[in-house]
Amino acid sequence: MDHFIAKTFLGLESVLAQELKQLGAEAIKPQIRAISFQGDLRLMYKANFWLRTASRILKIIKTFNAKTADEIYNFTKEINWDEYLDVNQTFAIDATINSETFYHSQFAAYRVKDAIADYFNEKYGRRPSVRITDPDIFINLHISANQCTISLDSSGESLHKRGYRNKQTKAPINEALAAGMLLLAGYDGKISFIDPMCGSGTFLIEAALIALNIPPGIFRKKFAFENWKDFDKELFDEIYNDDSIENDFNGKIYGYDISTKAIETTLNNVKSAGLNRYIDVKKCSIADFKPETHKALIITNPPYGERLWDNNISALYNQIGQTLKHQCNGMTAWIISSSIDYLKKIGLKPSKKIDLLNGDLKCQFWKFDIFSGKRNEFLSAKNKHKTPIINI
Repeated sequence: MDHFIAKTFLGLESVLAQELKQLGAEAIKPQIRAISFQGDLRLMYKANFWLRTASRILKIIKTFNAKTADEIYNFTKEINWDEYLDVNQTFAIDATINSETFYHSQFAAYRVKDAIADYFNEKYGRRPSVRITDPDIFINLHISANQCTISLDSSGESLHKRGYRNKQTKAPINEALAAGMLLLAGYDGKISFIDPMCGSGTFLIEAALIALNIPPGIFRKKFAFENWKDFDKELFDEIYNDDSIENDFNGKIYGYDISTKAIETTLNNVKSAGLNRYIDVKKCSIADFKPETHKALIITNPPYGERLWDNNISALYNQIGQTLKHQCNGMTAWIISSSIDYLKKIGLKPSKKIDLLNGDLKCQFWKFDIFSGKRNEFLSAKNKHKTPIINI
């Protein structure tokens, strides 16, 4: 069994752990923005291809304690680099450091680079070249205090970059974060899905992929492990071409936006993903929004107004609340925002709050159970019949 680290985004650790469990990973241990696990080559391929909430999969090749840059050099040089790298290949090193001892990430990365170069120079009289963009082999150095971990990055470009998004509106939500929010909300494709402010259409596409059980890696042109010496093309082709577990989806995905540009962008991305038959997109303001069906989950990502209070955005959040209350009775809605004050303008009491990070913005993801009448009566009936609309 090999040891791996699956990187993710703050707040999605529990979802990623569940995804790994479903794939058959072993020794799953949550960390901050990551999950460590064990598995074989097949699992590594499946993790890259199937995980919706991971950003990259690292294969650990050596862990050691070091107090100086020279110790990092020496431990790195002890690795049998012939197993992972050829003199004719290129490589790049990405360093993440949280240490008072090694506060300069570039210098630590240079020492790793020097060790690899010297390993090959002393053995073959020549060495692989460093290439910052599109290298053959991605090497990751992680230092926490004095513990150093050197890994091979099996993903390359971040896994959240699915490959279906040809165009985007301003500040689109990260694909992996969108998928994670859908999974946090309990979405499994058994009902329809609605985003009344769909922007680039990311929630719509990720919801369709979940509902149809289509792997998010299907759109990727390449994974970094395809350049590895032990790459098993036959095994990966078997995983890639297996469509036996795709689901039938009897629901529908609905997207709305007031912006003509957003609608055009969404339609372009939906077409790129090949999901036209499952996703309906219409131009509509939140004030005029009326759901096509009440058997649907609502998730949306309205503007945040990050720097200054904006009365127009404040009014928008108030309108969101009015629309939910008057048009979405019996449904569950989830809203994400970096502004608690704006979220409060919705005017409905959330039944759940989850801390998330959207880019570098600290956000909260609020759940609203939409009901008519008094809240106490709704909760009493909900507990009595034990049939909540959406459960996590």
